[in-house]
Amino acid sequence: MANEFQMDDYFKIDPECHLIGDMDHLNYFPGVQMWWRAIDNIKRPLMTGAPFSMLAPYIEGMEEREMMKNADAGNIIWAMDKFGVDIACLLPESMMDSTGYTARWVTNGQMAKIVESNPDRFMYQPNVSPIKHKGVQNTINEMTYWVKEKGARIFKFYPPEDTYMNDPDIWPFYEKAQELGIVLDIHTGFCWVPPGKSKYALPVQLDDVARDFPELRINAFHMGYPYCDDLNMIAMQHPNVYICLSLLVPWAVTAPRKFAKLLGEALRWVGPDKITWGTDYAGYAAQIRGAVKGLRDFQIPEDLQMQYGYQPITEEDKAKIFGGNLGRLLGIDTTKRRIKTK
Repeated sequence: MANEFQMDDYFKIDPECHLIGDMDHLNYFPGVQMWWRAIDNIKRPLMTGAPFSMLAPYIEGMEEREMMKNADAGNIIWAMDKFGVDIACLLPESMMDSTGYTARWVTNGQMAKIVESNPDRFMYQPNVSPIKHKGVQNTINEMTYWVKEKGARIFKFYPPEDTYMNDPDIWPFYEKAQELGIVLDIHTGFCWVPPGKSKYALPVQLDDVARDFPELRINAFHMGYPYCDDLNMIAMQHPNVYICLSLLVPWAVTAPRKFAKLLGEALRWVGPDKITWGTDYAGYAAQIRGAVKGLRDFQIPEDLQMQYGYQPITEEDKAKIFGGNLGRLLGIDTTKRRIKTK
């Protein structure tokens, strides 16, 4: 019997489903410890810092399992089915800066094994970072392999561990990515977790990239927060730049008027055809719950619509954001749901 999350008609594609992996052998690195401390702090502005009266609807009916970290592939599928997510683009964390560039947290090969265990629900999303540090030509070779040999269609670049998005030294990488016709997910805005450097991911840098590579489809994670206005103006100018809501969707529950302005401005400047959804999943099913419930049940308050000239969010808008837009970019048929109901 379908639950409340499975009864909508939104085909959902998550471009930011992180694989964290087993961290026991890496946790001794000072940079990794710094990273985890920041993760603990992120919980407050996104969720726990809100009044309990606002959190209550979010946690109502939540199972204990949802709050327990479990990055097992079976747990990802369980959460996807429970909350109505059809496809997850599995994203292996690199974070090599946290280990002094001695090790990756999760390799692309490890990601591939999980994808191949359930190819109907998972998609390859090789993490090509750090591009400059490991060598631009090496990165091009790797990306070419994943496209030609494995059929990968979407990749991730995480500038905070590497270099500026508009570093001319990585132009050959963008050129090849454009030639291969991939979708490139890029972290934009502040780096939420040191030792990554925020200065490498400021959205204004995408202006240079999009101008020189107008056919490269760029999906800018996290709305460029807190520089959302900058990203909106860049995406407004460049048809190949898309805005992704990943990480920030829980604000629809815990800071609804703040989220209303973020999404309202994106809809005003960019339009519903170039906005994508995402969970920023990192092992907790509750993250998927928040991302689905946040957008599914959300509407911009009428007084903000009148004050700022925002259009109300329609069912068609939500369908495009949840999966229609990314499905179009990736060539996925979104007319047939893939979730399993009991």
